[in-house]
Amino acid sequence: MKHPIKLTILLMAMFIITQLIGLYVVNFYLADTSTIPFGFDQKELVDQSPNFGLQFLVSFITSFILALLIIMLFMKLNAKWILKAWFFIVIAIALGISFNVILIQTKIIYATSIALGIGLVLAFFKMFRPNPLIHNLTELLIYPGIAAIFVVMLNWWITIILLILISIYDIWAVWHSGVMQKMAKYQIESIGVLGGFMIPYASKKIKEKIRLLRLKYKNMKIPNGVIKKQKIKVALAILGGGDVVFPIIAAGVFLKTLGIIPALCVTAGASLALLYLFTIAKKKKYYPAMPYLTTGIFAGMIIGYILTLI
Repeated sequence: MKHPIKLTILLMAMFIITQLIGLYVVNFYLADTSTIPFGFDQKELVDQSPNFGLQFLVSFITSFILALLIIMLFMKLNAKWILKAWFFIVIAIALGISFNVILIQTKIIYATSIALGIGLVLAFFKMFRPNPLIHNLTELLIYPGIAAIFVVMLNWWITIILLILISIYDIWAVWHSGVMQKMAKYQIESIGVLGGFMIPYASKKIKEKIRLLRLKYKNMKIPNGVIKKQKIKVALAILGGGDVVFPIIAAGVFLKTLGIIPALCVTAGASLALLYLFTIAKKKKYYPAMPYLTTGIFAGMIIGYILTLI
């Protein structure tokens, strides 16, 4: 097992909670009376165009490649403030979409504006006053907001193709090119935020070193030189954002197509696949999660579909 059992359980819990929140948010926006705010609602366009799914797939692949190239260019130029602004906008909007669901159901006036305001405040703290608690709590609501945008535009066969393509990319990015590791390292070190759940932890030996240094430098900041000299390194248990959002999208599409039970089967399949990956993963090795998750999602889709026939 790559991470300690307690951290593995915590990552699994956050993953499952986010999936369930995602289904709740997606279900709200699937209703005819609901509209995704901030100009992201595409229901009318989907209804008017019979080939919208194929058009979306081509558009998504093109946009994904362009976004990847732009991010790599900005990394090369060290344009971290542009990337920070990019992340800030995406985070604020995604949080606003999720909070909008809660506020509308409370019948509060100006719900959408307040939801965006909350999103902006939380995005600010996440980007410029980061800490593990704020980071991970906001992640619980970011991916449901993003998923809600995509579920409206997808059908089940486009979703399957998309999952296969993303899995192939994940294998290439992690095992062959190393692009994923480079992007993650740059995000953490230069931008100060990583898309996905992130839990820092240390061995007992490192924890004891930190405790002694805190006693020595009581009420003072520990100098970086001292930290380097003591060889204090904190490990990170990470679950990437894509690995969280794509299972929500897949479950959301099945929710739209076949109902809640098949959607929960997809969530269960993805969760079991992730647990399997955490169990077989080895320390200091990187793994593309999407191939495992996609396998679990497909198994959940098959079981969910069979249940609708019974």
